[in-house]
Amino acid sequence: MIVVVCPGQGSQTPGFLAPWLELDGVADRLSAYSEAAEVDLQQHGTVSDADTIRDTRVAQPLIVAASLIAGDALVARAGRRADGVAGHSVGEIAALVSSGVIDAETGMRLVGIRGRAMADAAAQTPTGMSAVLGGDEEAVLARLAELDLSPANYNGGGQLVVAGALPALAALAEEPVKGTRVIPLQVAGAFHTGYMASAVSALRDAVSTVAPADPEITLWTNRDGSMVSDGGTALTYLVDQVSSPVRWDLCMASFAEQGITGLIELAPAGALTGLAKRGLRGIPAVAVKTPDDLDAAVALLNGEAA
Repeated sequence: MIVVVCPGQGSQTPGFLAPWLELDGVADRLSAYSEAAEVDLQQHGTVSDADTIRDTRVAQPLIVAASLIAGDALVARAGRRADGVAGHSVGEIAALVSSGVIDAETGMRLVGIRGRAMADAAAQTPTGMSAVLGGDEEAVLARLAELDLSPANYNGGGQLVVAGALPALAALAEEPVKGTRVIPLQVAGAFHTGYMASAVSALRDAVSTVAPADPEITLWTNRDGSMVSDGGTALTYLVDQVSSPVRWDLCMASFAEQGITGLIELAPAGALTGLAKRGLRGIPAVAVKTPDDLDAAVALLNGEAA
């Protein structure tokens, strides 16, 4: 079983879309995606600086658009889709498109709304996120409770992303739990926590107008790592995850239980293949960062990898 995974916010880097625009049809597709998301994706994916594309309103549509473009290019070259798909955080929107639950234009419209709503929610209270590496998870969670911080991303492989008020994050960094390292993340708010309640409402309203199909390939959810076979349920989970933790650890555990034999991460790739090295040891993985990586991904998808 080959699984395609779609990355979340923080994977983007300045100019990363430029190589993809050299492929036939990508410029036109990106223009349509820009209109749907209400963001100039070509501008931000080629010339905007790191601070500009860190803005949640820009980052989320940019990441999803890149995954869709890379995914389409992979299918076109391989002549088939992967056996399953999952997305990390905002990457779940790309996963829903890839599995046939919603079409690309709908996905881009939803991610535009999601990005704007989460940015607005983050602006209400100064909050942030930090990665906690290593240590005993139970001890870390107990310390978070003391500081009124929340676990936001259970990434597996000894990595937990936490979120909450900036003074509390500073206190965690100043006195880290034994055996851990705390790394502040360059994000604008406490995503996947109760601070995002207003964004949940905005996305729920947008999703209410969507008529989903059921997934055509295996689709995993960040909710608990389970497989989702109903399109309406997949959309409900997509809305709920804005204010609830991403359980990527459980997704990887489910991949292993289902007998995954390879993993392909779509652009802007790197983060999820990195987690797979620790959480899915021995499973071949390809990060599709540019079109130059497509041949290796096709080989893995078609069982031709060395």
